[in-house]
Amino acid sequence: MAATYYNLQSPKTFPNLLRNLPSIPSSHVSLLGSLDYPFHCSTRRGYHVEANAKKKNPWLDPFDDGDDPEMESGSLFANGLQEEDPRPPDDPDNPYGFLKFPSGYAVEVASLALKVRGDVRRCCCVIPGGVYENLLFFPAIQLIKNRYPGVQIDVVATERGKQTYEMNKNVRWANVYDPEDDFPEPAEYADMIGVLKNRYYDMVLSTKLAGLGHAAFLFMTTARDRVSYVYPNVNAAGAGLLLSETFVPDSLNLSDGGYHMYHQMVDWLGKPFRDLPQQVVPPLRVSISRKLKEVVEAKYEKAGVKKGKYVVIHGIKSDSQASMQSRGDPDSLLPIEVWAEIADVIRDVTPLFVIPHEKERENVEENFDEDASIVFIATPGQLAALINDSAGVIATNTAAIQLASARDKPCIALFCSEEMGNKFVPQAEEKKCTIISSKTGKLIDIDVEAIKTAVQTFNLAPVLV
Repeated sequence: MAATYYNLQSPKTFPNLLRNLPSIPSSHVSLLGSLDYPFHCSTRRGYHVEANAKKKNPWLDPFDDGDDPEMESGSLFANGLQEEDPRPPDDPDNPYGFLKFPSGYAVEVASLALKVRGDVRRCCCVIPGGVYENLLFFPAIQLIKNRYPGVQIDVVATERGKQTYEMNKNVRWANVYDPEDDFPEPAEYADMIGVLKNRYYDMVLSTKLAGLGHAAFLFMTTARDRVSYVYPNVNAAGAGLLLSETFVPDSLNLSDGGYHMYHQMVDWLGKPFRDLPQQVVPPLRVSISRKLKEVVEAKYEKAGVKKGKYVVIHGIKSDSQASMQSRGDPDSLLPIEVWAEIADVIRDVTPLFVIPHEKERENVEENFDEDASIVFIATPGQLAALINDSAGVIATNTAAIQLASARDKPCIALFCSEEMGNKFVPQAEEKKCTIISSKTGKLIDIDVEAIKTAVQTFNLAPVLV
């Protein structure tokens, strides 16, 4: 049976009020023990206050005066990164290597130093939103992996968001659950709490704006560290009582922040700790399986194009959810008439139209050519594999731009405004991305002639694989 540990401060820091606990009846002692969450993890909170100059929430622990300067920690506070869990030797006669017992059947022995230092062995990330929002969380997942060696990372996402994690080798499990559902089914809600609770997470991260309801959901997972964004208004009342760390966003829509929409959480995850310096946020990278590459290769060969000899066109206007737009940029799709005009000037490589739904195939053939190269792609993994074998990408503000950057492919990105382009594609030159924006603030008014000029890049260098 798994054991749960709580980190207590040194007895020197406790007021006299707490030293008289034995005089309190046992029933009250058990109640205090179950409610008095603020005692644990107070040392790390002190370091966070210094690094970020953030006002401490007095409701979390009214008796917390910070670290005890006279406390001798000894070997409990090992400097540097945490050590990975020891791995049992492999059994050559066992196809699974070694038997890994579930938490409820094998006693888990965790050192006191692990809890005192705040090591994270299991982490869960609750990420609402679609493909774009989950894709931009990949650098944060890699940062967690670098900051806590040996950590096991799980994800709770929507149905569309879960598809993104077939491109992330750092994620162990991905569960489907919509945290933004205001009225979830009671059975589904209780089942998800049970699933998360039974995994004994050390830390739970959530990018949903939390009120009291979502904070209670995270609290019931019984994770040691519960970290989440909260509403920047009165709806956040009471959420801070149930969370270890909170972040107040600049607006009600996190996606308005563009590529760095999770910057507050990322800064906290990479904060300096003892002699460990500030962790550098890694760039966005995706991994593509061999099986996925084979499936996509069969698709684009059926469409009549060859590897490295086509340009991906993504962002055709459609009502399909597979368009992979960002919530922070609703004006990010162009009608097929505009795309046909752009594709008409591509010479040395073949324009490959990516449609989010089969009903758009007829529109492409009608406006461009009956023999046009068209491929139906609905998942981000297949889109990444398609971009990986291409000569480049021409797209509006969809996940295709970020995937092209992740696979180091040249890209022409079309935005409704220059501000939006700089927000979603910072340091565009380093990412081999050419940004073309509309001067009126509407994507439909974008300068097609400027796009045709930029397309010559692919005509001059057709093979960039």
